[in-house]
Amino acid sequence: MDNTSPKNPDLMEKNQEAHLDDTISDNFAPIAEVPEDEEAGYDEEGRSKELTKTPTNGSHVGALASRTLSLVRTRESGRDLGPPPDGGFKAWSQVALGHFVIFNTWGYINSFGVFQSYYTESLGRPPSDISWVGSIQIFLLFFVGTFSGRATDAGYFKAILTAGALLEVFSIFMTSLCTQYWQLFLAQGVGQGLGCGLMFCPTIALIPTYFTKRRAIAMGIVASGSATGGLVFPAVVMRLLPQIGYGWTMRILGFISLGTLIPCLLFMKQRLPPRRSGPLLELAAFKELPYVCFASGMFLNFWGIYVSFFYIGSFGRNILGVDQETSIYLLLVMNGIGLVGRLIPNLMADLYTGPLNMLIPFSLATGIVAYCWATVHDLQGLYIFSAFYGLFAAGIQSLFPATLSTLTTDLKKTGVRMGMVLSVVAVAALIGSPIAGALIERDDGEYLYAQMFMGSAVIAGTITLIGARLAKLGFVLQRA
Repeated sequence: MDNTSPKNPDLMEKNQEAHLDDTISDNFAPIAEVPEDEEAGYDEEGRSKELTKTPTNGSHVGALASRTLSLVRTRESGRDLGPPPDGGFKAWSQVALGHFVIFNTWGYINSFGVFQSYYTESLGRPPSDISWVGSIQIFLLFFVGTFSGRATDAGYFKAILTAGALLEVFSIFMTSLCTQYWQLFLAQGVGQGLGCGLMFCPTIALIPTYFTKRRAIAMGIVASGSATGGLVFPAVVMRLLPQIGYGWTMRILGFISLGTLIPCLLFMKQRLPPRRSGPLLELAAFKELPYVCFASGMFLNFWGIYVSFFYIGSFGRNILGVDQETSIYLLLVMNGIGLVGRLIPNLMADLYTGPLNMLIPFSLATGIVAYCWATVHDLQGLYIFSAFYGLFAAGIQSLFPATLSTLTTDLKKTGVRMGMVLSVVAVAALIGSPIAGALIERDDGEYLYAQMFMGSAVIAGTITLIGARLAKLGFVLQRA
């Protein structure tokens, strides 16, 4: 008979107690030494997992096991955080502050159409050259997310956000001094792009940790910062540029950014404890077909989506003959209607469909409207196009991070998994608008080639997103 048979229950219980005490003393090392699969003690709603074991013999053994697991949780987080608040002042204040971060990142980028037409004239460079400034800015905003997202997971949210804010404000002030193309490329393109990248991914990774059922609308409110920024920055440029000149206009934009970012640095707060160990990339995510299809679909969407934002002003001036002020109004319409497009779809996704189910029709509508740009031949038609395109493209922009958060089952890995998709999308954003600029030049200043490229890219992205939906749930009609 086996010597471990319970001939002496008291002796066996004593041995088990000693074994558990040894486990406690052996395993409570610094947090960085904990294996990743033990460290990630939070479920998809941010609650501490009850990693309980069923005691095989004796209530005292069960008590020791409970004590061991309690200490594991204490070492990891200091306390059981419970589920995300999903509302209340603390959660919604983070949303409001996140709105200001996106105001200063995507809001500035969505305003690039103003700078595109101004720089093309003042520097005497072709449209494709100028569009590289905006494209490298978007590329770095996305690409830096791989690193800033992982740093956020590791607990460095505040440091990364502060570094990004300082770099962006500094770059805006340096842009005010630029007189040559290479200076502009370094200051507004590279410098501001890096600053935006350090702030963007940590912010969109932070917000989902405060919400469950209201996550999509919370992300929509944050994303609508790109619409408010897309209204404020062009309006300031339109009013001040003729009065005080380029240099001081850019400095005013810098002061606006400084004033709206300071509260974010002071009051935004990371909710979950750090996951200090773990890789920069989680390559296992690319073995998940829904994740891969989603990343591919968003690559195609962002390959074409910003062509209109960059070139709507120059199209109005070069093809329809409108003045500078009218071309800025067109961009204001596109960004202004986007405020509705960022809120309503996310609210409907929360209440009824889920973000992926809502993203697909908005992507399809954006592609169709993009093709319709080729039929515009007067100012009234261009205003109508701007309104509809701004509405549907805004839905893509706001539903993108909300959908991505639903493909991440462990919220403590939200930063790194979001960062990987952002890096994929970065390449599309980098080359999309310059390709359109080159197509305009090839078409002797006409826009048909660029318009067809934009529409085709977004439609291809729609088809790929449908593949992500089928890979996730098949043909079942349910939230996704």
